[in-house]
Formats: sequence, C-alpha cells, structure tokens
Amino acid sequence: MIGRAEERMLLKSLLDEEEPQFVAVYGRRRIGKTYLVRESFNHQFTFQHTGISNLSVKNESRRQAQLDKFKESLEEAGYKCKERLCSWNEAFNCLKEVITRSDEKKKVIFIDELSWMDTRDSGLIAALESFWNGWATARKEKDIVLIVCASATYWMMDNIVNGRGGLHNRLTGQIHLKPFTLHECEEFLQSRNIIFSRHQILQCYMIMGGVPYYWSLLKKGKSLPQNIDELFFKDNAPLRNEYDNLYRALFNKPEQYIKIVEALAIKKKGLTQEEISGIAKIARSGDLSKKLSELENCGFIRVYVPFGYKQRNLVYQLMDNYTLFYHKFLKNKSYDEKEWQNLSNTPVVNAWSGTAFERVCLAHVAQIKAALGISGVYTEVSTWQCLPDSDAGIFGSQIDLLIVRKDQVINLCEMKYSEADYIVNAQFVRDQKRKISDFKLKTGTKYAIHSTLITTYGVAKNPYAGELQAVITAEDLFR
Repeated sequence: MIGRAEERMLLKSLLDEEEPQFVAVYGRRRIGKTYLVRESFNHQFTFQHTGISNLSVKNESRRQAQLDKFKESLEEAGYKCKERLCSWNEAFNCLKEVITRSDEKKKVIFIDELSWMDTRDSGLIAALESFWNGWATARKEKDIVLIVCASATYWMMDNIVNGRGGLHNRLTGQIHLKPFTLHECEEFLQSRNIIFSRHQILQCYMIMGGVPYYWSLLKKGKSLPQNIDELFFKDNAPLRNEYDNLYRALFNKPEQYIKIVEALAIKKKGLTQEEISGIAKIARSGDLSKKLSELENCGFIRVYVPFGYKQRNLVYQLMDNYTLFYHKFLKNKSYDEKEWQNLSNTPVVNAWSGTAFERVCLAHVAQIKAALGISGVYTEVSTWQCLPDSDAGIFGSQIDLLIVRKDQVINLCEMKYSEADYIVNAQFVRDQKRKISDFKLKTGTKYAIHSTLITTYGVAKNPYAGELQAVITAEDLFR
C-alpha cells in the first residue's frame, strides 16, 4: 500500500486494545477509504457491509432497499434471517447474533458508506446508538472493533464525529483520509511501472489532484496527454461524467452545492459569502453557511480569513483540482478525442496552469515549509489583498500565499508555473517591491518580509534573480 502509514498503524493497533473500539473513517469519494480498511485487516472481518447508493434505488422504499442489502450481508456472515428486516433495530439485533456466535478473538465489524444507509426517517442513528451504547460496550468480553466509513464527510461530522445525541464522544478514534501528496503519487506510478517525469506528474496532479482512484486509471506505455484524452475526452471516457456522479453521490440534493461550486470556479482568489449568494442566487442564510461548511468538510473548498482581517471577512476558495479542470475544459464545451494533445501550449491551457499550480502549492504547504527550513516553526498561512489608496501611497495588491512565522519573518510567496527556468525580470522585481510596500503600509508589520518564489524548475541566473530571498521548486514539493 502506498503511504497511509499512520492510518494503517492506528487501525492495526485496534486489535491490541483492551476496550471496545469505535472508529470513524471519512474522506472524499475515491480517496481509498475502503481499500485502507480492508487491506489493514487483510480482508478479515466478523461482519462487513456496504450501503447502496440511493441513486441506484428506483422502484421501492430506499429504507427497505438498504435493509434488504443489510440482510444479504448478514447471510454472507453466516446468519440466516427468517423474515425480511423491517427496521434498523431488527438489523442490529441480528448483527448481535453474528457477533455472539463468532469465536474470533476480536470481532471486527466494518460498515462502509454508512451515510447512504441513513435514508429519510430511517432510525439508523438511534439504532446504532442503542447497539453501541446499550450492548457492544456492555459486553463482558470487550472484544468489538466497530469501524464505520463514509464519503459524505459532512454527514460523518454531523452524525458520528460531532454527533450531539447518544454517540456524543463515543468514538475512540477517527481517520480523515486526505488525498495523496505529489510524493505518494510518484510512488503509486512507480508501483504500476508507469514512467512519467516529475514535471508530468505535477501536470497530472494539477488536473486530478491526489485522488488515488483517478491515478489508478492511468495506463503505462502512453504519454500524459494520451492518458488525459482517454480519461476525459474520448467517447465513454471514465472521468467525463465524474463531476455529476461526484456531487450526486455526496449530497441528497446536489443542485445548490453545484451552484456554489460553479460560482467559486469563476474567481480564483475566492468569494465572500455575500458574493456567493449573489452569483449563485442562493439566499444568504444559515443554510448557505451549512452548505459551505459541508463543501469544506468534503475537501472541495477552503475557507480563509485574509491577513489582518476579522473572522467575519471569510473568503471561500475552490480547491478541488478535478472540479477546476472540469469547469475549464469539459463543462458545456465541444471537443475531439485528441483534445488535450492539441491544446498543449495554448493560451487557455497556460492561463489554467497558473491557477492549477497555485492549488498544488497550497496543498503542499508542509513541503514548502520544509524547503524553507521552518518545519518546526509555528506559522500561520494566509492570503492578503488591499485596494488602491493614493492618499496613503498604496497601489493595490493581491498576495495568494503568506507564511507568517513566529520567528518574526513573513514569506511573501509568488507561485509561478513555467515550462522552463523562470526568468525574473525588472517588472517582477517592481511588482514584488510594490506588494511589500503596500503590505507594510497597510498592516504596519515590523516583521522582515522575504520575497519567495515557488516555481517549477527554478530561476534563470540574471541580476534580478538576486532580489529573491528564497526559491522553492517543484522538486521541493515532491519531498
């Protein structure tokens, strides 16, 4: 298995605990949650079950369809149900029988896609509470390991991790599974004998992010552009319709979530809640705040407060690489089967590359800090912007990445994608000095400001390059 060392260690350690264990595993769709759990336990479970997508239930009650599927899993575990299950209380009573009859030292129960099982008025959470609080933890043997999993991260946070009912503070562990880093993606390709240069891996990450399933679709012996055409642009390309499937699998009513994402795709630096409300035509309310929080929990957006502003000045920024790629190249567009091969080095790709590279950098701040030699220094990562103010001598600036350090240094980072060594010229130096001047005048900071360039290959040697305090390359992002 590539990466996931800490997560595997935590899961395997559950077998050595003396008390019952209840662990939640969550993370966005296609991130590898099921694979992690199954591999960590060598596919050995007393009972395992996967909820079925509500999208596939058409002709009968969704609740009953979920119960019927649970009955099948009980029978696969050796328990024959005499009658059709009518409630989740009945279902968990049958699960108790499976556990009681098992002679395994540890009874490992794995319930996958738990959120899909929680249909309208299902009573699932109450039944799970009763099962865990009233029975599993009360057993003299204390031998149960319960692992629940779901892609709907917001649902897991609301109902399991931060649940206010009977499951409040009942978890003994939780795993929020994150996307692969560039380094892990490189390891993954090597394990499949797919040969890409690091620059090509970076380009691929700019398109697909660190979602393992997407990377598993790449074919060896083909170039990166050939692979992208096969995955996105050919007839029946496997990721062509992933966008709709992605949001509909996570949210029962995805239309407004999609409207929010569409609004955020317009402006790379992000939008305030008021701006989102106006563009998406969704009333600014607690419901909009909840939907934004849910999108953040699922990893599609990030929320930040620009440096020097108050909490009410929250900005929401679209972070999902696949979603950005979809909106730029797939949504409402006509294309041919060799689209990506033909688009190379065109203005539209060059414009997209800058934004996509910035998102990759923001996903690898830990690697940037390591390259700066400040891994152990407390930092706050932020952005900053200001409008022109001629009276104050402020020109107006936008800084997409600020690393504010406890050692009284601020790295003012410029992220520049380039196909070769980046050429620092007089205009770049003037822009950097203007931004530093604006920042000092507006914030009054006494910290030292280090002009920092993050780029793909490094910088060409010339007199202007010496104006930079630090240069971070794509090689650093792979560490």
